[in-house]
Amino acid sequence: MKLNLQHSIFFFLSLIFGLTSCQSSRSTAQLKEADDRPNIILFVSDDHGKDALGCYGNPVIKTPNLDQLAEDGTIFNNAFCTSASCAASRSVILTGKFGHATGSYGHTHDYHHFSTYETETSLPIILEENGYYTARIGKYHLAPEKVFHFQEVIPGNQRNTVEMANNVKKVFDKNEPFFLYFCTGDPHRGESTGPNWDDPNSFGNSKTGYQGVEEITYTPEEVLVPSFLPDTKESREELAQYYQSVSRIDTGFGKMMEHLKSSGKLDNTIVIYISDNGIAFPGAKTTLYEPGMNLPCIIKNPLLKEQDKVKNEFISWVDLTPTILDWAGVNYPKEQFHGQSFEGVLSGDDVAVRDEIYASHTFHEITMYYPMRVVRHQNYKLIFNIASGLEYPFASDLWVSSTWQQVYRSNGKYFGKRTVEDYLHHAEFELYDLEKDPDEIHNLVDSKAHQEVLETMKKKMKQFQQDTQDPWKVFWDKDYSLQGTGLNL
Repeated sequence: MKLNLQHSIFFFLSLIFGLTSCQSSRSTAQLKEADDRPNIILFVSDDHGKDALGCYGNPVIKTPNLDQLAEDGTIFNNAFCTSASCAASRSVILTGKFGHATGSYGHTHDYHHFSTYETETSLPIILEENGYYTARIGKYHLAPEKVFHFQEVIPGNQRNTVEMANNVKKVFDKNEPFFLYFCTGDPHRGESTGPNWDDPNSFGNSKTGYQGVEEITYTPEEVLVPSFLPDTKESREELAQYYQSVSRIDTGFGKMMEHLKSSGKLDNTIVIYISDNGIAFPGAKTTLYEPGMNLPCIIKNPLLKEQDKVKNEFISWVDLTPTILDWAGVNYPKEQFHGQSFEGVLSGDDVAVRDEIYASHTFHEITMYYPMRVVRHQNYKLIFNIASGLEYPFASDLWVSSTWQQVYRSNGKYFGKRTVEDYLHHAEFELYDLEKDPDEIHNLVDSKAHQEVLETMKKKMKQFQQDTQDPWKVFWDKDYSLQGTGLNL
């Protein structure tokens, strides 16, 4: 019995040792495989529209470094956020799900206090679990931290992208592949407009400048006024400040790319540039009109032999998480996300038609309840204004802007091409043909010639809300029993 016991113990220990050795061997192989995977930088600016980039056709603004990224990579003409609000949009970027399904209805900070469900997972968590080193710098605007956890939080003034770029150099020295989430505070509006209502907002620009940054300034006369804005002295003055803030982003982006090249990691790093939502002017940010949601997206993937310079396929920020996971070689169930990877779009391997996207905006600030749902199919766009009986709410910084106040104080009839009345009071449904009406002025809902299109788009929207567990689906048939019992059973 004693010999049998010793033999059993020896056999048991040998088995444990063997399993440990195999496990260790597999881990080493996995680690080696992980070392060959690309690094990924997701660079997210704050309130930057397509209107202010050289590579998107603006001949005035100076953005040479982002223009170079476009020259080396690909620009997307039809890239969309799903919610034109900072926190809500960022939750979608990092979860691959629409905010109405994750509780990310609006701002996380201050008394707004929206927060993603703790049961959700996020891109940095998944990447860390699969051998990536994760780090972030700059604007965060997400909650709770346990859902959106990064291994390293790097300090840096989010208005000084040169300082931020210098501070992230250490990430490039990591042995394991890294995921860097680089988020500027520019070109978001600054805290105050000034002592007088007609003073332009600073957009984060400092009269004393920022250390290491050579500021590029613009005159109100030279800026280009987007068609949705009034061409006034106030608009031009604010756009000049906005341009300066955008150019500061570009300077810091260039410095970051210099450090990446010096590290020897440039040829194994995928770089993505996007904005969370559109320009911080009324008619763009917080709306789901095109200036609020059709955004810059520039991607350079050096692992591809060649990239098309321009892509017109429709992609959405809800697609970013599954796409990045594909680039990282991480397996995941396709049903885990609402978005769909566009890895094959960039490489040219995916020939499927991508001409449809959806959007979902519910809150900006807590006082700004105005749920909107959007389906864009080819050139047609349907907006469902669920709270159309309410006056369209203003974000606090947009309300005090001199651009808006000039119209408001003069009792102006128009704000850009849209009447003030149409801006403040939206129809329940808005249907636009963007090929013929890019400014979204002529609502086709009552057009007899477009009733078939309208019904098709409504069916698509209903299905979208059903498929993504949208609580606001109850407003279609006013069947409030669909809201549930309110009990935790």
